[in-house]
Amino acid sequence: MHLHILGICGTFMGGIAVIARQAGHTVTGCDTNVYPPMSTQLEAQGIRLIEGFGVEQLALEPDIWVIGNVVTRGKQPLMEEILNRGLPTVSGPQWLAENVLQNKWVLAAAGTHGKTTTAAMLAWILEDCGLSPGYLIGGVPMNFGVSARLAGTSVPDSPFFVIEADEYDTAFFDKRSKFVHYHPRTVILNNLEYDHADIFPDLAAIETQFHHLVRTVPGNGLIVANGREESLERVLRRGCWTPVERFGVNSGWHGENVTESSFDVHLGDALQGRVEWSLQGEHNRMNALAAIAAARHAGVPSRDACAALGRFENVKRRMEFRGEIKGVKIFDDFAHHPTAIATTLAGLRANVGGARILAVLEPRSNTMKLGVMKAALAASLKQADHVFCYSGGIDWDVAGALAPLGKQASIHADLGELVAAIAGAARSGDQVLVMSNGGFGGIHERLLRRLAE
Repeated sequence: MHLHILGICGTFMGGIAVIARQAGHTVTGCDTNVYPPMSTQLEAQGIRLIEGFGVEQLALEPDIWVIGNVVTRGKQPLMEEILNRGLPTVSGPQWLAENVLQNKWVLAAAGTHGKTTTAAMLAWILEDCGLSPGYLIGGVPMNFGVSARLAGTSVPDSPFFVIEADEYDTAFFDKRSKFVHYHPRTVILNNLEYDHADIFPDLAAIETQFHHLVRTVPGNGLIVANGREESLERVLRRGCWTPVERFGVNSGWHGENVTESSFDVHLGDALQGRVEWSLQGEHNRMNALAAIAAARHAGVPSRDACAALGRFENVKRRMEFRGEIKGVKIFDDFAHHPTAIATTLAGLRANVGGARILAVLEPRSNTMKLGVMKAALAASLKQADHVFCYSGGIDWDVAGALAPLGKQASIHADLGELVAAIAGAARSGDQVLVMSNGGFGGIHERLLRRLAE
């Protein structure tokens, strides 16, 4: 079968493309951002990429047009002509559900924060323990080097498939959250806060989508839920027909004897094992607890899961070390929500002690661009010694939002001026934490070059 994917350079749709190609299909695709690294990754898989959404692509005559949620009505001529001609279309999540996830033991990681890292941890635990799962993750797990695959080589027909379960909508013609298509047998509910202000009016609307997810989990499945989140408790009280194990609370999965590089894993009073690793922060311990619980449901002994996490190498763009020049270390992180920003900074602060932290932020997500979270932004950055914020393309008052930080914050609308300001302030021993959910104009490389001058 020939699939042509509209919006192929997004992480999710790019993963769909890789999986479809591995399954033996012919895959082509188009997008407005056809450039490395996604373009080179896809082309290495034998996938032809086309820039833009021109109607000339109709000449490809694929068997099915797979539509990403970047596509909207009235903006892409190709999409309009596909509709005019009544050509067969399907969303990415629906194609995945019908062609890959059928008859699989799906393990899904959902939540406002941490789902990429938690899904990567879970996939690695299963891999390290010989189960060779397929997976589709919204990032690149360093243990694997690719964001998606059908299954591993040691068990090519593995029944397990790990997926990052996103609450964002499916497509312009299907406004349900992506995750309702996946029908997981094991699901992690990591946390639940207000986000995606471009499509959800309030937290209650997102809770309804999570309730729909809960309704798809079978009675012989398992829900692994963050026991500290009242929003998730509200979701479960609306109806739950599946056993629930909670983490982050003493009655469920929790950590004890915590050090900077290790912690004991307990289920209630029973010791399950000890994790010794290089990751930092309470948020990563919570992610680990959820992954261990989910893996146990799939048959992995907890001690083996703990040992596997000792070999976990994290995900690209999650506190990824990008380089050190003249004693200044630069890290890259995907944090783009005030809670994630605060959590990431807290983890770095716990790791570096009194060293100066220079936080560099691009408010790029749809929610941040709308200014919905601006009132919480200053407080989320309080662990930083200095904050540099890029205000290019933002139409709300960034300076006003960060005013509570006083001279601790500086705002720049020009990327070159921002890089110069960071380089001018940085000194040996500083930790520079760059936070954005986009490419941020290649700021990491630009800053490394500037510091080397």
